[in-house]
Amino acid sequence: QVQLVESGGGSVQAGGSLTLSCTASGFTFSNYNMAWFREVSGMGREGVACADDDGTPTYVDSVKGRFSITKDNAKKVLYLQMNNLKPEDSAIYYCARDNYRAACGYAWYTHTQDYSWGRGTPVTVSL
Repeated sequence: QVQLVESGGGSVQAGGSLTLSCTASGFTFSNYNMAWFREVSGMGREGVACADDDGTPTYVDSVKGRFSITKDNAKKVLYLQMNNLKPEDSAIYYCARDNYRAACGYAWYTHTQDYSWGRGTPVTVSL
């Protein structure tokens, strides 16, 4: 069975940094695009970053220049390095496997029905 386990969330002040990890098991990690989404209560799930099967990254505009997604196919771990955090980054962050697309593409964050999900890890950024 597909298993995605996030870790690394926590509480930081604005301008600080966190690195999230997603440990994957139960599938051939190197064959899949992987992504990070985040969700604020009542606001739905928002795409953050996507990594093609080989790790090529794609970011939404709101995190470009601040966040970095990396995909370690040898270790089967997906990372999200988050720098210069802002209060609006506060959310539960979810690791997800793209079950359908060959690459992340321009609209990777729209087909949420085609992802498998981890349980999430919370990030809180205070002023």
